[in-house]
Amino acid sequence: MSAPIYLDYQATTPLASEAREAMLPFLEDKFGNPHSPHKMGREAAAAVEVAREQVMGCIGADSGNLYFTSGATEAANWAIKGALANMPESRRRIVTAATEHACVLDTCAFLESWGCELTVLDVSDEGLVDPMAVEAALDDDVALVALMLVNNEIGVTQRIAEIGPLAEKCGALMFCDAVQALGRVAIPWRQCDMIAMSSHKIHGPKGIGALWLADGVKPAPLLHGGGQEGDLRSGTLAPALCAGFGAAAALMAERHDEDYALVEKLWAIAIHRFGDRWTINGSDCARYPGNLNIRLDGLDASRLISDTRGVAFSAGSACASGSGRPSRVLSALGLSKAAANASIRLGFGRYTSEEDLEKAIDLILESAHQQLPNQPVEGDESYPEDDVQLLEDGGE
Repeated sequence: MSAPIYLDYQATTPLASEAREAMLPFLEDKFGNPHSPHKMGREAAAAVEVAREQVMGCIGADSGNLYFTSGATEAANWAIKGALANMPESRRRIVTAATEHACVLDTCAFLESWGCELTVLDVSDEGLVDPMAVEAALDDDVALVALMLVNNEIGVTQRIAEIGPLAEKCGALMFCDAVQALGRVAIPWRQCDMIAMSSHKIHGPKGIGALWLADGVKPAPLLHGGGQEGDLRSGTLAPALCAGFGAAAALMAERHDEDYALVEKLWAIAIHRFGDRWTINGSDCARYPGNLNIRLDGLDASRLISDTRGVAFSAGSACASGSGRPSRVLSALGLSKAAANASIRLGFGRYTSEEDLEKAIDLILESAHQQLPNQPVEGDESYPEDDVQLLEDGGE
């Protein structure tokens, strides 16, 4: 049985062969502890530092410090809890948005039990936060503003470059979840104090992420017991995971233009094939085009996913799947429960071919038609070559 066509790039990405090759030596004979003083340890430590530079290069930052973590969830928990732990009692409020990832919203909700206050901003029906609403929510009691750059469910991009200076002006820290943005869109690191990222979202291995901290920013440690990462994060690093993350990050930086051109073309094909009968969730312009979240009235998305066995796609965030509750993100856009449950998310990227995308859409539309036989569900059968050329030429 052949593998399904993979269209769930926001949940995880295929491991790049370059990342796999970078990892192998540290899974075999170069297994030294990077915190040991002998030759094998020093060799492993050197690989960790190369990886650190590669990830920094992918961010584009020429200052600040990068600390490896077990993933973006740890990075977000550390940034938010650590920042609040170091703030004076007069600053105990966090400002965030209703469409943030669970690792941010749940961490903020937990901090309410510590006596912190939480301001959750609404978003527009396009999923966007108004910088003026952020500014209106800021005061001298705010410790932290926490917003993601590219939304994991609907792909819209927030105006972090405008919001970061607003946080700085009122004396608050700016935390940015850049998990879906790293290597794909420009990260406004100069306007941020803390940035979380994840390896497996950029064709690296699972089990490793990082937190970038601007110069002078030192959140209180989340983990204690050795301080291996700059006395701020404890735990033995895995050189293999670091090397894989680094190689994947370097490849993202190297292939940025090529990868972005591909997802733009795939987005155009998908939009054309689904047609006007399907509605895009979120802004259709302020977004990363490798994420397409769409809905069809009357559709049961869970059933569609089950019926379309030749394609791997989702109805939203992987960490919230199976909960039985409508997407928190789609609900924040004002969608009804029925509309949210009629929505699917298609994620594509570097290793998605046009042929595979076309075939996957055929299968999805066929399954949708089986559900809704009396309702037209298809767009156009194929993407005209002249339209593809127009996109390549930068036309409208």
